[in-house]
Amino acid sequence: MEVFDLENPFQELHESETLASLFEAESDHMPAVNCHSFMSGGFDVSFRQNAVSLVMKAQFSCGFDPFVAYLAINYLDRFVSSQEIPQGKPWILRLVAISCLSLAAKMKKIVFSLSDVQSEEGFIFDGETIRRMELLILGALKWRMRSITPFSFVSFFLDYFNFNDLSLKICLKARATDIILKAQNDVKLLRYKPSIIAASALLSASHELLPIQYPSFRKEISTCIFVNNDKLFDCFAEMQEVVMDGYDSTFDTLYSSETPVCVLDHHCSSSESEKTSTVRLEPELKRRKKSDFCKQKTFRLSQIQQC
Repeated sequence: MEVFDLENPFQELHESETLASLFEAESDHMPAVNCHSFMSGGFDVSFRQNAVSLVMKAQFSCGFDPFVAYLAINYLDRFVSSQEIPQGKPWILRLVAISCLSLAAKMKKIVFSLSDVQSEEGFIFDGETIRRMELLILGALKWRMRSITPFSFVSFFLDYFNFNDLSLKICLKARATDIILKAQNDVKLLRYKPSIIAASALLSASHELLPIQYPSFRKEISTCIFVNNDKLFDCFAEMQEVVMDGYDSTFDTLYSSETPVCVLDHHCSSSESEKTSTVRLEPELKRRKKSDFCKQKTFRLSQIQQC
């Protein structure tokens, strides 16, 4: 199977079929809309914050492509919003996060060691345990792993912007990509469709980098028949608050020191040190393992509570 490309989830389809299919199916790749506690600050939000932190730490320690972490968090959001997560069992948090990251790495055909993605603190899981949780996640997501994300729509909306200078187009796309990666951290934005996130990110990027052209860009995107303008402008307003918080401008970043200031910068500085190895755990690790939380091949998350 070919490596999964977030910008082209349906590579086998013709361009016209791909566009229609993307907008028609994008809701199937979002967190469950009926999960009110997930969106309203309940236990699941706290669970998500901790799980996202675990995914990002593993990404940095392994030098993964930032899109691997993005895909893993997409799996995590969709899984958590469709399941009742047992409370009082912190090891479940780690297991779900690591399993989502493992699935995302497999979709991107990245070979890695489980010992690399598991820090030396807390629970350490063996390969069989993680594979069982992967099956549970796959079942909950109905095996829809070629996720439709905002990156699937960036090029489409970018065509609404008329550029004579290709470098400006590249810069705008890069900034929009950075905004999408950062916006995933805010649970409030999860209620918007990926296409709305993509359009809002491009508007945010143009508002920052090309303020003179921004009004015309906004007008052009609002003419798209696939876009709900009320949702677009609401999302844009919320995204502005999120992505501008503590952000150093793109131009400052280009001339800054070697210290990474964003996910993309970290990826660039660490890509040369990426390592690949077989999946294994060192036998001398004398840490707590959850290697047999379920014996049967099919199971529900509620059954984990008995462990």
